[in-house]
Amino acid sequence: MTTQRTSGRAKRTAAAAAVVAALLTTAACGGGDDDGGSKNGAAGFDAANNKVAQASEAKKGGTLRFGSAQDADSWDTTRGYYGFMWNFSRYYSRQLVTNKTEPGAAGAEITPDLATGVAKVSDDGKTYTYTLRDGVTWEDGKPITSKDVKYGIERVWAQDVLSGGPTYLKEVLDPKGEYKGPYKDKAKDHLGLKAIETPDDKTIVFHLPQANSDFEEMLALTSGSPVRQDKDTKSKYGLHPFSSGPYKFASYAPGKDLKLVRNENWKASSDPVRKAYPDAITIKFFSNANDLDQRLINGDLDIDLAQTGMSPQGRTAALKQHKGNLDNPVSGYVRYATFPQSVKPFDNEHCRKAVLYGADHVSLQTARGGPVAGGDIGTNMLPPSVPGAEGQKYDPYGMAGANKTGNAAKAKEELKACGKPNGFSTTIAVRNNKPVEVATAQSMQAALKKIGINAQIDQYDGSQIAGIIGSPSNVKKKNYGIIIMGWGPDFPSVQGYGLPLWNSKYILESGNNNYALIKDKKIDGLFGDYVKTLDDAGKAKIATEINHKVMEGGYYLPFVFEKFINWRSNRVANIYTSNGYSGMYDFVNLGLKSSK
Repeated sequence: MTTQRTSGRAKRTAAAAAVVAALLTTAACGGGDDDGGSKNGAAGFDAANNKVAQASEAKKGGTLRFGSAQDADSWDTTRGYYGFMWNFSRYYSRQLVTNKTEPGAAGAEITPDLATGVAKVSDDGKTYTYTLRDGVTWEDGKPITSKDVKYGIERVWAQDVLSGGPTYLKEVLDPKGEYKGPYKDKAKDHLGLKAIETPDDKTIVFHLPQANSDFEEMLALTSGSPVRQDKDTKSKYGLHPFSSGPYKFASYAPGKDLKLVRNENWKASSDPVRKAYPDAITIKFFSNANDLDQRLINGDLDIDLAQTGMSPQGRTAALKQHKGNLDNPVSGYVRYATFPQSVKPFDNEHCRKAVLYGADHVSLQTARGGPVAGGDIGTNMLPPSVPGAEGQKYDPYGMAGANKTGNAAKAKEELKACGKPNGFSTTIAVRNNKPVEVATAQSMQAALKKIGINAQIDQYDGSQIAGIIGSPSNVKKKNYGIIIMGWGPDFPSVQGYGLPLWNSKYILESGNNNYALIKDKKIDGLFGDYVKTLDDAGKAKIATEINHKVMEGGYYLPFVFEKFINWRSNRVANIYTSNGYSGMYDFVNLGLKSSK
């Protein structure tokens, strides 16, 4: 998951003790017992974690109420990159294919949406053909055509006007960058992208210069949504996207609130994915995360839109008094430290491995929030939701085993091997708006001091990632030998997760995410093999190999396979977490127990 999307999952800051006390004494609309049982309508602790809670109780009608401590980066289907935006946008946008509306691992699988079926693949995996369903319409009742889908995808090329969103489709369909986007397109209909053909209004054909086995995963992203040319307001489109789904924008005040109402021209018969239970869906934006949590506990709101877990204060109160309203999913993120090879002595793998052995992994887990709110100790770099992942079974440095509190003797062996027997000095870079990252850095600092590595901590402006840690020249200048970060999959595959992190062609002068500056021909070659491999078992095997090569190089110190504590109100029915959205609740088919 890209940096932009990572920044959309911001951690909450601490608040005064008075707020804590207020939360602890607040009477909720119902809640769970301390042992996780249910009372007063709460489904029970973890009742919706990888399984459906209260499916039969979902009724048509009512208003589903979201709250959030932040707005989306954009509600434009081309520009949005925050994870919650991708999830929420399915209320008003459709794609040729999308994620299944099923809990857990099944939610990461692809199912037809606007299309009558998944792609007909030919030409050795380079041609994908789809047919649109009958009855698919825009919010004004006009039919959605193949040309609308093509135009919506073409907007990805207009990065000078519509920057911010995922660009996978652009990179796969036009790797040489020959197309200039619809706003510079000299064709009369502005549909000049040759890689996509629309022989009639129901048929759309994609021609890939090279096969890519994750292409349908890319089409399932919100950037694959149709956009109608006469409704395209370019950079202002995110203020009022034109709906192809069951809901449409009624009002939006950025940073304040958003309201969706039913799209009366949407036909349930044309949409096998969406149930459209509520009559209306609202979002209230808050400047203080603790205020948001208190409103959730009070019963004034139903779901936290951002799905990044309750703040420490709200979490404490909820676990104590309302456990039956909580789920504890694995988020799909790995939180980690990485070592830029441009900063000495981390150009030497033994110096990198000294840090891996010297760190106290239990202390790092505690700094992240412990096993419940932080996650399981990370032992490798492939998230559990990605095919090919092995979880803690693959623990090459004993991070969750024999060396979980550090192994000073082994660390000193590595220091000797890298020519620094007495240790060295370096700098840990952390975002200043992420208190949990600062706590993690302090844990590392204390543990590394014991083996002779003196690390100072530099808190940089967390809103300026691209030009600070995303600039290899600045990283070298600042002596950032250790960078603390986190990453989750854009889609559940090793390509959707690891390509920007580990492939040499993704090393950039600005906006770089390959912080370790990995240039490994074997890893690059495995990614090349992966995109040409069409069977799932073969893809998973290659993903495992890539993860092993990354860990063998000592480029990363994983902290945790991240977990969250998320709230659901007593009113919500048909609720479940999905691997398709990194352990979030799948928003699209949430219902209410009654229409009141």
